[in-house]
Amino acid sequence: MHAKTSRVVSLRQGLRGALLGAVTVAAMLGATACQASGGEDNAAPSASASAGESTSKGPETSGDSGTATETGGGDATGDSGETGGGNGTDHQDCRTTDLTTAVELQDPSGETPRHFLLTVTNGNKKPCVLNEAPLVRLGAGNEAPVVETLGEPDTEPVVVEGDGTAYAGLYVFGNDEGGEAEYDQADRFTATLVAGEGTELNGTLVFDLPDGLSSVSYDDAARLNGWAGTEGLAMRPINQL
Repeated sequence: MHAKTSRVVSLRQGLRGALLGAVTVAAMLGATACQASGGEDNAAPSASASAGESTSKGPETSGDSGTATETGGGDATGDSGETGGGNGTDHQDCRTTDLTTAVELQDPSGETPRHFLLTVTNGNKKPCVLNEAPLVRLGAGNEAPVVETLGEPDTEPVVVEGDGTAYAGLYVFGNDEGGEAEYDQADRFTATLVAGEGTELNGTLVFDLPDGLSSVSYDDAARLNGWAGTEGLAMRPINQL
């Protein structure tokens, strides 16, 4: 009887241990499931946050790209404006409305008028640019031939400061045989300015003859030395003719 009772107790203890073990395993499985479920829940906000970060970076990239485009466009426009038509300087081409003209005879009294100094003064306070050599005509109207430039024309622009002056030398008559009446006569000179790019004209200046001269004779020997910053540079090669 005692042995039978012991077996029953041992069996019950075994069942209780088994049940307790099963409960423990179930609890552990439940905890693991909860953690897994919780991990998924926590993963979702992380993915959402990552998506949010990606979205916020999009406008920053777009903004950077837009700024670069605007800066490039502005710089290109500034470069185009600073050459004033392609004259290679920071100044605009001179306008005929800002320039006043004068002519000085360089030959002594009593000699045939041949050598002239053309002068232009910038009446604007800002510097302006004279390009290459002007198109000088000795006859009336645009049908008159253009005087040939002496040697190779200087392609460097001449900057005329505000209230400053620029010069050009002009030789008009090469005949030494006298009898001027049989040659063409000019009662004024005209000079058409050349635009910075050298492809367009930029207005025409009129140079009245100096006092005491109503007209001068000219022929095919006429030559021009284009714009210079000083009288000497303008007249030196002309005086050698």
